[in-house]
Amino acid sequence: MTTMTGTVLLIGNGYLLLQNDRDGQEVAVNTDCACRFCPGDRVCVCHSGAMTMSIPPQISAISIRKCR
Repeated sequence: MTTMTGTVLLIGNGYLLLQNDRDGQEVAVNTDCACRFCPGDRVCVCHSGAMTMSIPPQISAISIRKCR
């Protein structure tokens, strides 16, 4: 498993759009709990490490939580 931290830019139906802290890339995170977060929240996402080649790339969250 891999962890990604980032800032929520947008909340969609079943996904979050994050700006990855590591490289500034925007990443769509598929999650059933998107409605628990708000734009500007910093989150830690645990995922399998698999990422699509789409624009923006997509990952599927195993777990996601707010971080400092």
